[in-house]
Amino acid sequence: MTKKSTIWKSIAALSVAGLTLTACGDDAGNGDNGEASGEGGEITIAVFNGWEEGIAASELWKYVLEENGYTVNLEYADPAPVFSGLSTGDYDATLDVWLPTTHADYVDEFGADLEELGTWNEEATLHLAVNEDAPIDSLDELADHADEFGNQIVGIDPGAGLVQITESEVIPTYGLEGMDFTTSSTPAMLQELSTATENGENIVVTLWRPHWAYEGFPIKDLEDPEGAFGDGETISTYGREGFTEEFPEVAEWFQNFEMDADTLHTLENVMFNENQDVSDYSPIIEEWVAENQEYVDGMTS
Repeated sequence: MTKKSTIWKSIAALSVAGLTLTACGDDAGNGDNGEASGEGGEITIAVFNGWEEGIAASELWKYVLEENGYTVNLEYADPAPVFSGLSTGDYDATLDVWLPTTHADYVDEFGADLEELGTWNEEATLHLAVNEDAPIDSLDELADHADEFGNQIVGIDPGAGLVQITESEVIPTYGLEGMDFTTSSTPAMLQELSTATENGENIVVTLWRPHWAYEGFPIKDLEDPEGAFGDGETISTYGREGFTEEFPEVAEWFQNFEMDADTLHTLENVMFNENQDVSDYSPIIEEWVAENQEYVDGMTS
């Protein structure tokens, strides 16, 4: 998949005739693994476990960066170690920072050692979602109908900001303390959603937009008349301190990167809905790129 333009190789060779350039460095994030011009080098992108929009964006950028001569490693971890790893230089960047609510605590804690590299989606929102034919439409109805949902709210991983705001704001605001709020992981939540859909059962889950589940399942968001989930969120890219200096070209691409919900949904759908339990997304990404070439070309123009 990775290639380097022979034209640029020739130009580089002519401009440094008689000199030998050696790219020296250890692991990504040590401040010595990129070239001063920002062209080429090794970049480690941290990806939150189970966060599909971040996985999709990271896999897409891996393809794009490798097409432009970079070596890209994707390292999966939970949010807490990702932010910690960025602050210590173990990772170079992550593409899935939700603000002003979901990851605010992490940015407050580690922000002095991070660089904000651009917001790429401004349509993110947090929700409790139910099956489309559920007997309720609003969160203020849920407590009175808890029995019809098995007295259970199905959450994702315990460290997620969505789980924290559900526990601290949504449950007390709407008197849902009597319901069992279970947390495990995003894949486990989606499996519960799939099983309930197949069995024609009511279910309430923590979910967020953009997410491919809205394409894959007949579900609806419960209205939030009290605004417990807060206003909409943005999704941004953050890098370790010194990223822009070491990779100015990539930093500029990240700053200009935008992906609206509809475009993201199409990518997530082919990655996680039409193709499940995939260990290598490369063929799927290549096919999606071929069908969205103009958009992809614009990511580095």
